[in-house]
Amino acid sequence: MIWCRYQENGTPRFGIVDGDSVVDVDGSPFDRAEPTGRRFGLDQVKLLPPSWPVTFFCVGLNYRGHIEHAKARGNAVAKLPERPEVGYRANNALIGHEDEIVVPQDLPGPLEAEPEVAAVIGRPIRNASRADARRAILGWTIGNDVSARSWQQADRTLWRAKNCDTFKPMGPWIVTDADPEDATTTMRVNGANVSSFATGEMIFDAIDYIVEITKYITMAPGDVLWMGADGTAPIAPGDTVEIHVTGIGTLRNRVVGHNGFPSAKGNGK
Repeated sequence: MIWCRYQENGTPRFGIVDGDSVVDVDGSPFDRAEPTGRRFGLDQVKLLPPSWPVTFFCVGLNYRGHIEHAKARGNAVAKLPERPEVGYRANNALIGHEDEIVVPQDLPGPLEAEPEVAAVIGRPIRNASRADARRAILGWTIGNDVSARSWQQADRTLWRAKNCDTFKPMGPWIVTDADPEDATTTMRVNGANVSSFATGEMIFDAIDYIVEITKYITMAPGDVLWMGADGTAPIAPGDTVEIHVTGIGTLRNRVVGHNGFPSAKGNGK
């Protein structure tokens, strides 16, 4: 099944994607959902981030290629992880499919895109076994972990390097039967392939992370766990970034300068 979240008269609603249509529902994929009988064309709706998480979990340095790339740039903490440790991102940074990534006016550069697959949690979970963790995943979506590298090096934390408004595109929807272990992630900038890798070649998979996280933290329905990237690409105003994961779909966003901010469509909470 494919679940989407869309905007109707300023209000977020959930729907089921059926071909080129969205079947409107009352409720959500995280509780009870009943079709209302209303149907819209996909081209008629504004897609929002497919989940609005209570906690936005994000994995870093989870692919060997990314670690080697980071080491080559002088990242002192770029080394193979010995256990699954997770970080966080901010909900204010979330935008949806076709929304605009806005480059802050004072960013000295560079800005990079990172293509990631993301697990969406479907039920409350704490102290999970591996079987519990697998059952807790509702489905999978796509994220773009936009990163301001100069701020990442200069600041004590990632507060603006990773979390500026619009820096976390996610979507276009949630696919419940996707299999990231057997998928390929491809990133294109302005139509040209700039990165492609086997999605499943993670150092630690989503199950590893969920088991570790829930020893200490309750994961809630709608929480997302972004799984890291094995490729990056520089982006700048005027570029269009597309991230395709086989079995899920394509997340597409245009990059604009600060003066383009009024045309950005917002995070759609």
